[in-house]
Amino acid sequence: MLIQRLILKCAAKAWKTAPGAEVPTVCVGNLTVGGTGKTPHTEMILRILQDSDRWGNSNLAVLSRGYKRRSKGFQQVITGNTAAFGGDEPVQIKRKFPAVTVAVDKNRVEGCDYLVHPEKLQSGDRRIRRIVNREFPAADIIVLDDAFQYKKLHASLNILLVNYRRPVFEDRLLPFGWLRDLPSRMADADVVIVSKSPHELDPGESQEWREKLRLDENRPLFFTTTDYDVPAAVFPEDADPRYNYSKTVILFSGIADDTPLRAHLSDTYRIVEVLKFPDHHAYGRADIRRIAAAVRRYPTAALLTTEKDAGRVLDCKNVPQEIRRRLFAVPVRASFVEESDRIAFTTLLDTL
Repeated sequence: MLIQRLILKCAAKAWKTAPGAEVPTVCVGNLTVGGTGKTPHTEMILRILQDSDRWGNSNLAVLSRGYKRRSKGFQQVITGNTAAFGGDEPVQIKRKFPAVTVAVDKNRVEGCDYLVHPEKLQSGDRRIRRIVNREFPAADIIVLDDAFQYKKLHASLNILLVNYRRPVFEDRLLPFGWLRDLPSRMADADVVIVSKSPHELDPGESQEWREKLRLDENRPLFFTTTDYDVPAAVFPEDADPRYNYSKTVILFSGIADDTPLRAHLSDTYRIVEVLKFPDHHAYGRADIRRIAAAVRRYPTAALLTTEKDAGRVLDCKNVPQEIRRRLFAVPVRASFVEESDRIAFTTLLDTL
């Protein structure tokens, strides 16, 4: 444990002195292994940037590692790409924000450089020849997904997410807890957002969180909540509209924490079966057979999943009609609890 802490302290020290990119960058990160809602917050930031006076007419870009993708090096993600090529989260973001340039690269310094200077992708370098999609406008601002632990690049604005239901001050480092970084790194964040909060906070709760997180009064602390939109058909051409009105559902997902989703669905549906898979799970034939078996057990139930899982199912070949007819994805959206927080956060982005 002492060696682990020493390694993390050295990484944090290197991060503090790392250079930035040539354009403003916004990092969305956390201290834990999943469960804070980085993707919904990345999408929320993109919506705010698109609506802002400062960035609304700019070229927006997102750079992600592309966790569990099969492609190598820098790649631009386009609308028709599979999750296997670009990673489930980047592909989901591109489908929802087609005007935004979305790219993946484990090397964030290289990724930012290519996004700012796409003309470099026209050379005959062997690494560049592996890049499939090279045409995109030079980025004016880049949103970095999960780059808070990347020690070679220091973002212009570092946003740290903390799960309301799993606060870092009650957690421990891996493997004894969910923390992948030191709690003291909270001081390195420019903004702290407590995600998955209730829609209404008790009086004084904000100050209580500030004290427990050991944030000074000048450090912005915001609270966001999770909302869910109406389920959308994953296979629109095959969907049976009758399942839109079903009051019983089968739920399957491969996410870090499905508790909020199950709680939301329980208000409207009777969940007759829940199938849980590992986070970022790549679905195979055995998984599809397992889901199909559940569908046959409940012939009148709709089949629900997350947007990220839907993207991975779309990668599967020969998905049977019994699944295609009734499979719907539940869109998730992060939003600020208080309107004043949204205005203050927008101001921070506008002043980059």
